[in-house]
Amino acid sequence: MDDELYILSRIDLPAALDTLDDRIIGALSIRRREGVAARRLTALVAFVSLGIGIVAGSATPQSVVAASPLSPFGPPSALTPSVLLDVQ
Repeated sequence: MDDELYILSRIDLPAALDTLDDRIIGALSIRRREGVAARRLTALVAFVSLGIGIVAGSATPQSVVAASPLSPFGPPSALTPSVLLDVQ
């Protein structure tokens, strides 16, 4: 083991190792900025789609119709798939 460590101590380090820390820190800062930009863009898209939904919902007023109650004891529905499911 001592021989291998001696051999490694005599070898010059590659020049790319000197800049490795700077490249990693730079990549992490870019990733952080992209994450912040993605969150801001997501919030903007959510607010725009909410606004479009409100405008579209209020632009076309529809008459209000009360829904019929769903009950197994109610009148037969036209939407039942079988006459066996009709209430008699």
